Amino acid sequence: MSAAEEKLTDAEIIAAEIGAKKAGERIQWLYETYGDRVMASTSFGLQAAVMLHLISENAPKMPVAFVDTGYLFPETYKYMETLMERFNVDLRVYNPKLTAARQEALYGKLWEQGEEGNTKYGVINKVEPMDRAIKEIGADIWLSGLRRTQSSTRQDRPFAEQQSATIKAYPILDWADAQVNVYFHMHDLPRHPLEEKGYVTMGDWHSTVPATDGMSAEETRYGGQKFECGLHLDNGSSDFQI
Repeated sequence: MSAAEEKLTDAEIIAAEIGAKKAGERIQWLYETYGDRVMASTSFGLQAAVMLHLISENAPKMPVAFVDTGYLFPETYKYMETLMERFNVDLRVYNPKLTAARQEALYGKLWEQGEEGNTKYGVINKVEPMDRAIKEIGADIWLSGLRRTQSSTRQDRPFAEQQSATIKAYPILDWADAQVNVYFHMHDLPRHPLEEKGYVTMGDWHSTVPATDGMSAEETRYGGQKFECGLHLDNGSSDFQI
């Protein structure tokens, strides 16, 4: 390693290395280079089939974490079964420590309680389970299907970045919507059933609506107040490594 490379962080080295590669090559290189340090995640959202196909083709032994909030659309659970029948991936399912019924009994409907309620909801249902997944799997490099064109909070993302104690890497970060659509067509991948009903992004049933009257993707989540759930932004808590 050169003196210049020694000054770079691991995230900067990864970003520089995978930036010049194709998506499948990025995933393969990361797993071959870092092995058990690497995991991926899926939400079984609108483009989940792309990342799962890339992983199954290039690093099928890589653990893939799925956080089941208990509040996903029925169609999402059915889509999950469809994709898992097709792809050879090591899926690990993680649930919140509190069931949906218990949460609502204790705290009410947190998603109806403004920014503070939504933040607490995100920590309980997404941040804590994903943090637990990373720790149990033993990874410190997390592959996610974020793309720059999805929202304003993602436009300036590098191919890899340090988020708390975890490095986030984004194999399809530079893909435009058209490239995603071409990939679906080339590999005959099944689409999420709610896409044809006007959904342009996917999350929990109570916080996601179809796009109408020219709404942007960001406006279809959390009443347009936010787009990120807490997983892909610094959550500001020293309790979690993501």
